[in-house]
Order: sequence, then structure tokens, then C-alpha cells
Amino acid sequence: MATTSDSSISFDETDTRSDEMNSTIEQWINDLVAGIDEAQSSAEFQEWLDVQSRFHDYSYQNTLLIKRQCPEATRVAGYRTWQEDFDRHVQEGESAIWIWAPIITKQCPECENSPRYHESSDCDYDETPPEEWSKGLVGFRPAPVFDISQTDGEPLPELDTEATGDADGLVTQLTAADDDLGVTVRIIPEEEWSHGEAKGVCERVSLIDVKPLVEARDRENNADLARTLIHEYAHALLHFDVDDDTERSKREVEAEAVAYVVGRYCGLDTSGSAFYLAAWESDDPEVVRERLGRISRTAEEIIEVLED
Repeated sequence: MATTSDSSISFDETDTRSDEMNSTIEQWINDLVAGIDEAQSSAEFQEWLDVQSRFHDYSYQNTLLIKRQCPEATRVAGYRTWQEDFDRHVQEGESAIWIWAPIITKQCPECENSPRYHESSDCDYDETPPEEWSKGLVGFRPAPVFDISQTDGEPLPELDTEATGDADGLVTQLTAADDDLGVTVRIIPEEEWSHGEAKGVCERVSLIDVKPLVEARDRENNADLARTLIHEYAHALLHFDVDDDTERSKREVEAEAVAYVVGRYCGLDTSGSAFYLAAWESDDPEVVRERLGRISRTAEEIIEVLED
């Protein structure tokens, strides 16, 4: 994928700054949409997508159960699934994460019980024998699963979404911009990070604290740390008061597009954002263009603070 670094870009002319920023950001968004299309058609993305399709989408209740038992869990599967589908093995001594698994079996058309429970019920349905009944959901049973962190074996394919480039001083600039952007920011050492594999988070500390708290996991790659800070700043500016899970993927599109634009303005190679967005919004990259106004305004706000 082509580099997207533009270290020579500047908007110094006061009279034309707004028009130049708008047209440049619109062009960069067009480049990003093209990059998403390219990412989606790549062999790397297709291999990643194939692996993701083999993981179950868990219900809300099971997701809560998983997070309660293993807050750092990212990808979970059954013991045999890890072995047979992914050539990985659960480490000795690991404790299972327990979820509710559906019981699918032949079901009485009237009382909807399995043949065993139908026999002991007061249901008198006898129009067709049990061997001719259709299968259906008759209940749930506890089932053990394990997180990838509890397994060893063949690595799963990863998408390279990291930003690269010369970010000397940029992280310092971004952390110093927190007051101007109305955000509290913290960079957390790797060993103290408590948000699993997330690179950054934006959250409300308490009901009385009106400032969003942005936390980013420290790492050697300062360019990617800077991209993460910009991404979370975008969440703080755009989504802090939004509580709608159905919009989650579109919020990620907006935040990562802002990170792409501001990172590119700062001379970073943020082409990995295309893979990030392909993973979030794989069916419709045009959603980036649909949200151009929100993305552009937020990117401009962060760029202006950095310039000042």
C-alpha cells in the first residue's frame, strides 16, 4: 500500500487557510477510501477475514460473562476449536471461561420440548413421531471456552494498522494540547495497562467530571502512539456524549479518519488506517465520505491547536 506521508504540507496563509484545509482534507479522504478498497481486495485482508469468520459472534449475555471472568479476553473459542481450526492448544492449568451454549435438538411442535422432556410433560401431541420432528432451540447448557492468551501454537494473521514515521516531539505536542481540546490525557506504561489489547480509550471518569479522559498505552513506536492519541481525541470531541452501540462502527470510522488526516498532516505514514477501517466497515468504505463534514471539522480543530 502506498505511503501517505506529506511532511511538506502547511496551511500558513491566513487568507486561504480554510479553503486549503478543506480541499486538502477532502482529497486525503478520497485517498483513504481508495486505500480501504485496496485493503479489502488484498490477500492479507482476505486471510484475516477468513480467520475472523471462524470465531462466534457471542450474545450480549455471553459477552458480559466472558468479560466478567476474563476482562482482557479478545478472541475466545472452545478447546477443540482452537486445536482443529487454528492449530493452537490450551496451555496446561488454564481455567475455562464459562458461557451459555444453545442446545439444539428435535423439538415437539406443540410444547417445544426435546423428546426426553416431552415424555415427562403433560403434552399429549402425537400427530408425528419424535424422529420426524424438526430441530430447534430447547435450552442452554454451560460450556467452556478459552481466550487466545490461554493458548499456544500457530499465530493468527494480523493486520498491520500501525502508523510509522518521524514523530519526535509530536507526542509531547499532543499531550500539551489536552487543555485546549478540553480533554485530560494520560500515557500509561505497558505493564500498568488494564484495557486488554486496546491501544487507547476515551471514557468518563465520573458523573461530575465533565472532561473526557483519554488514556493511551505507551509503546516504542511514537508515530503510532501519536495516531492513537489523535484517534482518542476525535472520540472525545465527537462521541463523548453518544451512547449508542449501533453507531459504534461509524464512530470508529470517524475517529480513525481524523487520525489518518491529522497524522498525514504531521508527516506520518497513516496508510495502515485503511486496514483498520476495512476491518470495521468492510462492506461500505463510502461511509467515510458520508461523514466528511464531521471528520473535516474535527481534524481542522486538532490541526489548528497543534499549529498554535
